Amino acid sequence: MNHNDDMLSQEEIDALLRGDNIQDEDEQPDAPPAAEEEYLSDIEKDALGEVGNISFGSSATALSTLLNQKVEITTPRVSVVENQELDEEFPLPHVSIKVEYTEGLSGVNLLVIKQQDAAIIADLMLGGDGTSPEEELNDIHLSAVQEAMNQMMGSAATSMSTVFNKKVDISPPTINLLDLNTGEGVETIPNEEVLVKVSFQLKVGNLIDSNIMQLLPLDFAKALVNQLMNSDSDSSDQQEPAEHSVNIDEQADLNPPQPEMNKVENHSAEPKHVGGNTVRQDVSVQPAAFADLESAGTGIEVDQRNLNMLLDIPLKVSVELGRTKKTIKEILELTSGSIIELDKLAGEPVDIHVNDKLIAKGEVVVIDENFGVRLTDILSQSDRLKKLR
Repeated sequence: MNHNDDMLSQEEIDALLRGDNIQDEDEQPDAPPAAEEEYLSDIEKDALGEVGNISFGSSATALSTLLNQKVEITTPRVSVVENQELDEEFPLPHVSIKVEYTEGLSGVNLLVIKQQDAAIIADLMLGGDGTSPEEELNDIHLSAVQEAMNQMMGSAATSMSTVFNKKVDISPPTINLLDLNTGEGVETIPNEEVLVKVSFQLKVGNLIDSNIMQLLPLDFAKALVNQLMNSDSDSSDQQEPAEHSVNIDEQADLNPPQPEMNKVENHSAEPKHVGGNTVRQDVSVQPAAFADLESAGTGIEVDQRNLNMLLDIPLKVSVELGRTKKTIKEILELTSGSIIELDKLAGEPVDIHVNDKLIAKGEVVVIDENFGVRLTDILSQSDRLKKLR
């Protein structure tokens, strides 16, 4: 007969000899929720989730227009995460976009997306189809993602202006690669010990089905909730006199269909606990009409609009006279005055590279004692754009 189930393990015996208290394993999972509740109440979580839901709803529309793709962002999930545990939250390389509020609000918002998702967004911004993005993001890719996030966060700030009943503005976002395993980009993360994470599921056509996350300092998150609550109370105080000024006798003279219309209008104003300060009881409610995103414009128009946003991005231009190969021994034997023979003939056109991609050929000239290159052959604009992706 096996009595192992009734016997203490060696670890339990050692713990008893040391006088330690043995805690039931079933009680341990209760600790994290209790700790999280100390930072944010359920009401505060719901409020932050609603703010994120409203602001990122408009961001999805902006991103859909930029990428010419159907974009969906689901209802957010709000949680609390400690700074020291972020490496577990983001085990893969990510891209971080840092935004500071410059008007209306005072705080920092860090947007985090997976690096592979950022590569797809960059490819779409640069005229690709998103199916074969570059694995490594260069400067022009990061600039394209930065512009997409700038449009998204700009739309979100506009929506938050409505929610908080005041103008909300942001600084231009800064973008960095984020890899917590190597320490790259950790300086962009807010320095607070406790952060609030607002996580959305992001879908872009059939290309992306992933998560996009906001990281907010706990104090800033609580300040948002506080301002939201104060905004609601102020709005209620302003609306009450208008509601009490209704003449009951005039209401009695209305025909039967009118109360049904009032019912529809009151239902439209039901989310007053979040952004009710902008909703009036006498608004005529009509179904919203949206344009078909898939037929809103041709791919050429969208590509040209995206390209115009990137025209000021600096690129590295280099001219290559030629190449050759040498052994390590030959390299070590080089001295001042040594001549290295290249693979090009004298007078043959030199190669012009942009971001290490060959786009043109030309001949070397001298202008006011400075070297220059006169272009003799260059790729078309569409081919140049493809080379830069």
